[in-house]
Amino acid sequence: MTTKTTSYIVTNAAMGKFLKRGAFILFDSFCNKVPDPKPCFALKPNGLVDWLTKPGNFLSGSQRGTNLTVSVHIDCSQLLMAGAVQEDGSSVTSSSHESSSWMQLSPGLGSPSPWIRELGSEERGLCLIRLLQECAVHVGTGSTENANLGLEHISHLASPDGDTMQRIAAYFTQALADRMLKGWPGLHKALNSTKLSSVSEEVLVQKLFFEFCPFLKVAYLITNQAIIEAMEGEKVVHIIDLYSIEPAQWINLLQMISARPEGPPHLKITGIHEQKVVLEQMALQLAEEADRLDIPFQFNPIVCKLENLDLENLGVKNGEALAVSSILKLHSLLATDDDMLRRDSPMALKNLQKVFHNRQQPLREFLDKDLINLYLASLDSTSTSSPVSLCASPKMESFLSSIWSLSPKLMVITEQEADHNGFTLMERVKKALNFYAALFDCLDSTVSRAPIERHKIEKMLFGEEIKNIIACEGAERKERHEKLEKWISRLELAGFGRVPFSYYGRLQAGRMLQISNCGGYNFKEENGCLVICWKSIPLFSVSAWRRWSNKDY
Repeated sequence: MTTKTTSYIVTNAAMGKFLKRGAFILFDSFCNKVPDPKPCFALKPNGLVDWLTKPGNFLSGSQRGTNLTVSVHIDCSQLLMAGAVQEDGSSVTSSSHESSSWMQLSPGLGSPSPWIRELGSEERGLCLIRLLQECAVHVGTGSTENANLGLEHISHLASPDGDTMQRIAAYFTQALADRMLKGWPGLHKALNSTKLSSVSEEVLVQKLFFEFCPFLKVAYLITNQAIIEAMEGEKVVHIIDLYSIEPAQWINLLQMISARPEGPPHLKITGIHEQKVVLEQMALQLAEEADRLDIPFQFNPIVCKLENLDLENLGVKNGEALAVSSILKLHSLLATDDDMLRRDSPMALKNLQKVFHNRQQPLREFLDKDLINLYLASLDSTSTSSPVSLCASPKMESFLSSIWSLSPKLMVITEQEADHNGFTLMERVKKALNFYAALFDCLDSTVSRAPIERHKIEKMLFGEEIKNIIACEGAERKERHEKLEKWISRLELAGFGRVPFSYYGRLQAGRMLQISNCGGYNFKEENGCLVICWKSIPLFSVSAWRRWSNKDY
């Protein structure tokens, strides 16, 4: 990295930006005035800005609004943001320049300057974060020209084969570009018309994620242990798997119930998936394991999307002890037409009436639990984060009501511990960046010696989720991840009560995390639920539920 000192004329516009923005500051220079020209320079605000604002320095008193000549110590390893400083001292105030100056990281037609390629990983990562956020603003406001410039500059720094932040940026850039292309439906459809989704690839990437990261293993383990404990003494057990893709979970359950002192029950598993071949493979493997263990077993496949599920096809019969398992799937039912979500929606009153009817408890007891306040808070139209998340989807409301009517002994739900269901693009970009940065980091630490497998997980799983979160809206946006606190409120309003995990179940989860390939994984208890973390960053939650009854009060 090179360092140089030179004189600049700092304009009123630049000073305004210096004082208002608590971030990195970008300087544009005119290359013909500088030996060994560099198209931009940057330094942290606590360098120049703090110095300028000290008593006795240039920005005190009446001098605050004047153009100032200052000597600036410029360190090219420090990055980033919008500014307005010119070598020749002229004021940079035109709207045309301000609309694009934040992006001037390269001269001419966008070929990157050599020093940009020389940035260290940390500096480049900071640069990419700010560029992605700025680009998201332009994409969200429909500023196509500036968004295009942003994507061009990000492409010089991002790479699906680079370090962690470079790889994250590559997928976020792709998602932002895809969102822009949706403004031209014909072009978007033409570019995607030959892309075919492969069932084998979907199954493969899920297996890779299961193999290399402990999140699914812990979720399966704690779910199975909760089911075993809830079904103690039952002779006929029926489990409904809302996303039936990984047989390892139920193979483990078969092995667990085979060791029951009273002998194994008759086990029926209803698997739901939109691909018939996935369910056929699941049925074959489970039947083989059940035969080996001499367990009476039945597999009931239902080929459909979860949102199209007809509960009549579940085949629930009298005398069956019912359990429901949902692994990273229930949030898809939140997908709806966002324009329909308003505070005056009749679903609010309908939902509250149903809760009163289901619980059969006095109003005062209900108010004591403060659930109405939680519910009405979720309807606050001024909130930028899922303002009506608890009643946002008729599909979710209808599904939970139907499950409640089946009287399951247990329902175990695993979800991403993230808030990616905000109304604004900028909010989703910021929160998704934080969440997937942790996921990419833990995957990088775990799979560092298997770059091919890591690339497949990032591209086919994380990358597709990021694209859906950022590029899609309305019913098309399925990856509407929400945090545990919202799921708790939603499920309680639907008539379910939490079931704490046993000490033995938590002990097994802790051991599973300890034997993972690297350190950094841990879990914490939250409101009777389990939250799985990477370096103390919450990533997934597991919660257990049963139908509420009067004895719970």
